[in-house]
Amino acid sequence: ALPIWLYWFYYIFSIGMLIAVLIWGEKVNGATRWINIPHLFQFQPSEIAKILLILFYAQFIMKYKEKLNTFKILFLCVGLMLPAIFLVYKEPNLSTTILYCILFCVLIFVGGLNYKIIGGVLAVIVPSLAVAFYLVMQPGQQLIQNYQLTRILAWLNPEKYADAEAYQQLNSVMAIGSGQLWGKGLNNNVIASVKNGNFISEPETDFIFAVIGEEMGFVGSCVVIVLLMLIALECISIARTAKDTSGMIIASGMAAVIGFQSFMNIAVTTMIMPNTGIPLPFVSNGLTSLVSLFIGMGFVLNVRLQRKNLY
Repeated sequence: ALPIWLYWFYYIFSIGMLIAVLIWGEKVNGATRWINIPHLFQFQPSEIAKILLILFYAQFIMKYKEKLNTFKILFLCVGLMLPAIFLVYKEPNLSTTILYCILFCVLIFVGGLNYKIIGGVLAVIVPSLAVAFYLVMQPGQQLIQNYQLTRILAWLNPEKYADAEAYQQLNSVMAIGSGQLWGKGLNNNVIASVKNGNFISEPETDFIFAVIGEEMGFVGSCVVIVLLMLIALECISIARTAKDTSGMIIASGMAAVIGFQSFMNIAVTTMIMPNTGIPLPFVSNGLTSLVSLFIGMGFVLNVRLQRKNLY
């Protein structure tokens, strides 16, 4: 077990970075998500905070595992997560906010949350989300920003927004379909392609899967999806053999990050869900995302080395 001060340091450092990005962060495309260190590098605190929060909750839940289903500990768990969710939402970064919420639910569930509590929470959350979606669609609503609402409307009615908010997603779907079975080939010279024709802005990040579908076709897309799925499943396998609750939560948390983040990215490029900017794990261009994932996987491998003896 880690010293108490160390995992609390993880938490304080995470919240500190998220506060710093709102104060000193660099604004790009209407969102403040980056901290720029002049002449050195820039990084995205929300990506690093994901990993640090997994480490924090792994130790916190393990320490209070016997009391996890009490009101006091559950209230503390939720209360400690809310600042991070709020700060990421204010950047604004709705996709990562959703991922944080999903990640928190996975960590608490793996930690041993009672099924009765889960049922009660679902009974409240599901209708609440339906009501929230209804309210969001009303004129003059203040729950989300106008550009976020427009993205939802573009997803629901893409033909109406074909030359505006739905432009990228429609081109993404077209690109994936144009790849057919084997694709047009890596680094092809086809001018009408998504990458060469600049039909999607920054295709190397949020819409990298559209490039994969176009250049590598259905087969290449399936290979990428299967590889990501296997990484997530391996994390779950390691979680099952972890020697303690902390290791189980760390491995499960990384499985959730890779699995749900992959789903959200691919769902956006295939227009299953509204456009939200989130990278495809291990594939999208972005040093902060890649390094943070490698750090997280390093902890998972450490959990595997210390797994309990099954024989």
